[in-house]
Parts: sequence; C-alpha cells; structure tokens
Amino acid sequence: MQNIRVRGAREHNLRNVDVEIPRQSLTVITGLSGSGKSSLAFDTIYAEGQRRYVESLSAYARQFLELMQKPDVDSIEGLSPAISIEQKTTSRNPRSTVGTVTEIYDYMRLLFARVGIPHSPATGLPIESQTVSQMVDRVMTMGDGKRLFMLAPIARGKKGEFKKELQGLAKRGFQRVRIDGEMYEIDEAPTLDKKYKHDIEVVVDRIVVRDDIQTRLADSFETALHLADGIAFVDDADIEPSKKTKTTGIQDNIPDGRTVF
Repeated sequence: MQNIRVRGAREHNLRNVDVEIPRQSLTVITGLSGSGKSSLAFDTIYAEGQRRYVESLSAYARQFLELMQKPDVDSIEGLSPAISIEQKTTSRNPRSTVGTVTEIYDYMRLLFARVGIPHSPATGLPIESQTVSQMVDRVMTMGDGKRLFMLAPIARGKKGEFKKELQGLAKRGFQRVRIDGEMYEIDEAPTLDKKYKHDIEVVVDRIVVRDDIQTRLADSFETALHLADGIAFVDDADIEPSKKTKTTGIQDNIPDGRTVF
C-alpha cells in the first residue's frame, strides 16, 4: 500500500476527517492553532501505530509497556510501527547531535545494527561476513597448484614499534611476518619507527591449493581469524605485493590486492 488511509477520524476536535498520507515521503500538516494538527498526527495516527505494535508483542513484553487507548477513528490502513518525536526546548550542549536532541539516537542505532547493510567505502560493495567453510570453498575455486599466503593482520595503519607483539608471535611458533609489504623472518624483522604508521601481517600458513587441503585450510583460517579479530587475508605467493592485481574481498571488498575474509 502506497498511502496511509485514515477514515472517520474524530479524536478531540476532529470531525470525521478522511485523509490519505503518502508513505516513504515527508508530509507536513499545517493549520491554525486548535485546528487538529496534533490530534491527527499524534493522537490518531501515532497512537494507533504504537498500539498495534505493542499488541503484536508477546504477553511478557507487553507487561512492561503502556498500551495506548484506541483512538476515535473508523479505520486506518497502511500503518507501520510509529515513532513520535516530542516538541520541547532543550539545553544546548556542544556535544549534542540531531539524534540525541530528538531522542531517536537509540532507535536509529538499533535500526542500523539489525537491518542496515554495511558497504565498503572503497568499492561500494556490501560487506558480508562469511563462515569458515565458505572461506575454504572460495580458496578452492582459485585452481589446483595455486600458491597462497594465509595472513592475519595485527596492525593496519597503526603507529608503534610492535616489539612485544612480534616477540609474542615468535614464542607462539610463527616464523614469518610481512611488514609494510616486505616479508621478513620474525627474528630478523627491522626496528620500526614508532612515529610512522605500519601494516603488519603474520604469515599463518603457506598453502598450495589441492583437493586434500580443506581441513588444513579451515584450521589456518580459524587461527588467522583468532589472531586478527575476525579478519584473514589470502595473498598470491607468486606475485610481489606492489604488483598484485586487485581482487574482490569476501568480507569488506577492499581492492588493495588481497582477498579479505
């Protein structure tokens, strides 16, 4: 339904008002003081939308919410759950935003977290998290004999020397690390300038794609994801970092020469 259809609205000083309000658009209700603007918008449309929403919840959830009275109206069609923003004066705070001032911040945060689809700022493609089995399947499509590095990024554009981090990785049995695009043995890694930003990726595994590699791939992905808080790179071992072709990432689709999971 394209419109919200109100029939026979008689709340307060409304007199059998029939109106159709288009959805997915901004509608302004104007009129003299006492003409029924708030009675239509808040006491009729909002009240009915909120009432229907609360009624759709479980009995347990309803006991914590106030059920609004049904407005004096014959029918309202095409109505969705409604949010009402109260008109009031607020104290000025330099840290306030439109969301906090209008008190819709918590609602919008919940909406974007549960319904929103994040997109990569580099490519505009959707960011999609993958299961380990999906990651393994993606690697297996790269062809038999393909030589790959499995990398776990522990620093992406961060300042620091990272001495403790590299020592900790060596103690855990990791042998190689890529720093700012160059591959090093961890024991031979250069001293980093703490004033500059660095990219550091741990080589979790070196892989040759073949039919019997799935279990090893899955274990390596689990290790990489644990090290890098849910991110793993797969790089072509036969191409220098500066010459890598752009690939589409599985998780965040950043075209920086790496397949991102």
